[in-house]
Formats: sequence, structure tokens, C-alpha cells
Amino acid sequence: MTQRREPSAHLDEELRALGWYHYNLTRHAAEALLLSNGKDGSYLLRKSNEREDLYSLSVRGKDSVKHFHIEYTGTSLKFGFNEFSSLKELVMHFANQPLIGSETGTLIVLKHPYPHEVEEPSIYESVRVHTAMQTGRTENDLVPNAPSLGTKEGYLIKQGKIVKNWKTRWFTLHRNELKYFKDQTATEPIRALDLTECSAVQFDYSQERVNCFCLVFPLRTYYLCAKTGIEADEWIKILRWKLSQIRKQVEQRSAPSSQLHP
Repeated sequence: MTQRREPSAHLDEELRALGWYHYNLTRHAAEALLLSNGKDGSYLLRKSNEREDLYSLSVRGKDSVKHFHIEYTGTSLKFGFNEFSSLKELVMHFANQPLIGSETGTLIVLKHPYPHEVEEPSIYESVRVHTAMQTGRTENDLVPNAPSLGTKEGYLIKQGKIVKNWKTRWFTLHRNELKYFKDQTATEPIRALDLTECSAVQFDYSQERVNCFCLVFPLRTYYLCAKTGIEADEWIKILRWKLSQIRKQVEQRSAPSSQLHP
């Protein structure tokens, strides 16, 4: 059993001095930040919420944010196949704009560290009108809710609708939309699939191909194949998770007020 190491006070101090270390920034917030303000190749470092000895490097690709673990062993920092004896050595590695690749085959160059402090104007609007509306709503009605970003992108092989041939397409998953493009350089999608209309995502063994899965929609079932079983499993997991989140939101909206206020 591998012993987990808590970061030393010295490492913690060094990290806090790093301009692009975002400490306890969540995965959701990192994705929102990089997608709205970052660009292709923007990245930041943050604490992982999984274990004390893990950090997450969040990197923006074209239309998604990928997350990679950096592990603290007690004497070094492990990133991918490399091991660094100090944080300074790791930072030097990033300064050389390394090319990193995920299991989905996506390659990203680490170009732009995203700062944890961004200068903002000290300007606030003045409240001129403030009318209390007597709607009968209470604090119990203030339920915070936001869709998870949960982004992913990569090449998949897709079966055609009429002619059942297979073509490689670039797929992007963002919010509740799964889009596919002719290739990674295309700016306009061939189609955008609304996942709120999808009823199931599952492995498929009916095709004469391996690593296939399907998305079931009312008017069509889409058959997709990944390069590896691991990659197919990743797509299935995140798509199923998206569907579970969509169902939760539907249940919350349809729940009668008596259930919301016991």
C-alpha cells in the first residue's frame, strides 16, 4: 500500500509564491475561469480535492479543459512520466512550453500560465431602486444551481446515418451539448447534439469494431468508436454523469413545493 505524503510547509510556501497557483480553486471554477478568460494553452495549478498529496494542472485546449495530476512523493513531484526533485525544476519544465498529450490523443502546448491575481477596476454600481416584491417566497426557495461544465474533446469514429460507413470526427463536450466537427481545425460543427434529449449511453457490441459505444436519442442512435477501451470508458463515464446531472435538474424543477418545504 502506497503511503500518501502531505506537502511540507516549505513546499506549501513555495507554491503560494507561484503566480499561477490557485490553491483551493475547484475543478468547476478552474474550467469556468479558463474557458471564459483563458486561451488555447492557458493553464493553472491547484490543489486536488481527491488527496492531500495530489495537485491538479488544469489546461485549456480548444474547447475544453483537461485536468492532470501532479503527485508529491515526499521528496519529489511526479508529472506524467517525469519526476522533478523540486518545484523550481517543475516550473522550469513548464517554462519551456512542453507538449503534453492525454489518452484521448489530444496534444496541448503549455503556453500561458493563468495568474491567481488579476487587476480589476474598483468600480461599483449604485443602487437607485430597491423594491421588495411580495411573492411569498422564502429563503428555502433560494436553491443555488448551476450546470457543471464537465468538458471533454477528442477524435472519435462515427457511423453515418444513411450510408453506414465510418468517419473520424472531432468531438467536443461542453455543458449539455455534444458537438462534432469535420476535424479539429473546423470552426463550425456538423451537428450539435442536445444531451437533454438523450435517454442512454452504453457500450455497444453490435458493430464489427472494438471500443464502441452508442448514444440513444428519440429519432436516432449514434454509434461512436474510440481508439482505445480506456478512451471509450472515459467518454461513457462523463456522458453518463452528464445525463445524471440533467435528470437531477429535471427532478428539482418538477418537485412540488410541499417536497421542497417539508
